[in-house]
Amino acid sequence: MADVHFTVNGKALTAPAGTLLIEACKQAHIEVPSFCYYPNLSLQAACRMCLVEIEKMPKLQTACTVVVTEGMNVNTDSETVHKARKSAIEFILTNHPLDCPVCDAGGECELQDMTFKYGAEKSRFVEPKRHREEQQWSPVVYFDRPRCILCYRCVRVCGEGMDVWALGVSNRGINATIIPNHQDHLECEECGNCIDICPVGALTSGAYRYQTRPWEMEHVGAICTFCGDGCKTTLGVRNDRVVRGDNRDKSGINGDFLCVKGRYGLDFTQHKDRLTQPLLRMGGELKPVSWAFALQTIAEKWKEIGKGNVGVIGSTRALNEEAYTLRKFAREVLGTPHLDHHRTADFPTLLSNAKSFATMSDLKTAPVVLLVGGNPTDEHPLVAWNIRWGYRLHKTRLYVLNRNEIKLRRQAYRYARVESEAAAIQFLNGKGKAAGAPLTGVGEASEKRWPQTPVSEPQTLDESLQDFRARLQQEQDVIMVISPDIAGDDLRQLIAFGNGLSGTTRYMLLGDNSNSRGASDMGLYPGEGGMNLEQMVNGSLPALYVAGANPFRLYPQTRDSLGQRFLVVQDLFLTETAQAADVVLPALSAYEKSGTITNTCGELQLQRRGGGFEGAKSDLEILYKLAIAMGADWGAANPERTLQEIRQQVPGYNVSLAKLMSGEAVLTGAGGKREEGKGGTLAPNHDTLFTAGTLGRYSATLNQVLERHLPDVTEAEEKTR
Repeated sequence: MADVHFTVNGKALTAPAGTLLIEACKQAHIEVPSFCYYPNLSLQAACRMCLVEIEKMPKLQTACTVVVTEGMNVNTDSETVHKARKSAIEFILTNHPLDCPVCDAGGECELQDMTFKYGAEKSRFVEPKRHREEQQWSPVVYFDRPRCILCYRCVRVCGEGMDVWALGVSNRGINATIIPNHQDHLECEECGNCIDICPVGALTSGAYRYQTRPWEMEHVGAICTFCGDGCKTTLGVRNDRVVRGDNRDKSGINGDFLCVKGRYGLDFTQHKDRLTQPLLRMGGELKPVSWAFALQTIAEKWKEIGKGNVGVIGSTRALNEEAYTLRKFAREVLGTPHLDHHRTADFPTLLSNAKSFATMSDLKTAPVVLLVGGNPTDEHPLVAWNIRWGYRLHKTRLYVLNRNEIKLRRQAYRYARVESEAAAIQFLNGKGKAAGAPLTGVGEASEKRWPQTPVSEPQTLDESLQDFRARLQQEQDVIMVISPDIAGDDLRQLIAFGNGLSGTTRYMLLGDNSNSRGASDMGLYPGEGGMNLEQMVNGSLPALYVAGANPFRLYPQTRDSLGQRFLVVQDLFLTETAQAADVVLPALSAYEKSGTITNTCGELQLQRRGGGFEGAKSDLEILYKLAIAMGADWGAANPERTLQEIRQQVPGYNVSLAKLMSGEAVLTGAGGKREEGKGGTLAPNHDTLFTAGTLGRYSATLNQVLERHLPDVTEAEEKTR
């Protein structure tokens, strides 16, 4: 788009035609205050704080609704403008309580900042303020009506951003108020984005409010430990304890988005059932012992059993440095080929066959997305958010191939509900037949008005799966987003179809847990002649070492069924697997240690230590201590040194250290031949928005929200127990 030239406060500026004046000023570091304007949401022009003078225009104009034009001359800093802003603040404060010292948003309130800069020292309004009792809309959302300034940011982010539409406006004038979708309570995705986006203290978090003040916390950028999207969550840490998660600084690959788990699920770190010291089975019971005694007992038993006889099971939530060291420990110290992890997606097949990979941010601007299987809204919320972003702002044409009726069908350009995704993939490649319901999507009559916000109900089209395939074959530069259920030959065939499309087809395979991709990349697979996870658990190896996983949830065993087998488990809680162990070692969570994590796209990000936990150790430190107890000369654990080793040894991981250390997400590559991981079983979790295996069970906040106990959520969790 051509540039236009204009002047602001006497400064000559240039911006692409069509740019909003408020955004052009922001790019030039010229402040234009606002409450209702929020980038990438619809325009409201409600607060009148962004009023500016524009030459040849008789009245002040709202900079959030005016686009820059050639020769425009703007003044944002005149006496008239300041007077208008002072009046706007005075009006907003008409009924707003002046109790900043006790408001939960104090120190983070945009109204407080604006009043300090533009407000008057006194008000002309002397009428008594109208008080309303605070309302609790859900365990995590509180609404204080008198504090609300009716900027409608919450309503718009809930509707346009989340496509939930759980908030609305009731009444008019001085009686106007924000209301939830179920009269006195919310039923929604409980993401809390409405709280983060609120410029004042009207919406506050039930999980954090009144615990501390913002300036009393250390703010640490960490990677969420739940799903595989790799969202950054800014941890609020006080006295070495994580008390809040948000992303108000809009950094990281997720911008200002977080889901319910990323924002509230981190309270598992302070659960009363966290393990605080090693446990040793004595007389049939697990009893506390010292770290030295526990490590010595393990080492002596492993030496007695002998090399090559210990099965090692790694974690999909451990950091890359820990997964890499676990593989090294298994090979060098235990001398065993029996190594595996809970596989949630077929990453080896993807990396062996695909040529190009998509990042999370690529979805925001993709011209075409093909979603095959899965339900990103529940299982990968950031993927769903970015797809909706592309639909709203860049007219992404979304093609969906799914056996279920998922929420993203509402944004689908073409939605094919099929009986089997595997059969549909065959059909795309010109083999066999695929059955399914008639296609839905955008008909010719409404294509000119597409995309719409809010979206209209999908229309049934007079098109078949042949038309679906034909349309796809005319597209180019497609991003394929693939469910973890697509694996092996099905995945190869899907990639073969994608590689045959025009342009560059990029791929994204959705693995479940936070570092499923990292565990695969670090090579947690059986060596030559080694057993896979299922074989190790159900077999007869004399010893098992489980580092941060819970395999007995997938393949149930008890202490009695294990017989004389020696089981060592390191974890945060007494999981089903830990309860059957001979020795249990307390481990730190991902929020309590430093290293790197690879999200499901293959983007490598830095994990910074937030809080701590007395008595537990990181998996990396435990591995080094066990290695020394076994007689290996490993020295002290050092995550930085291990990362350097990973960059040298792991294919595709020789990425820019400078970018990584600056907080960027760096895309790793296929990087050559990798271990195939053949012979194992895939077991995707299919977690919902409110469940996350072991960690989710120990989050009090996740367990409190109403939606967590809806039948479909409960049934989904039962399947993964």
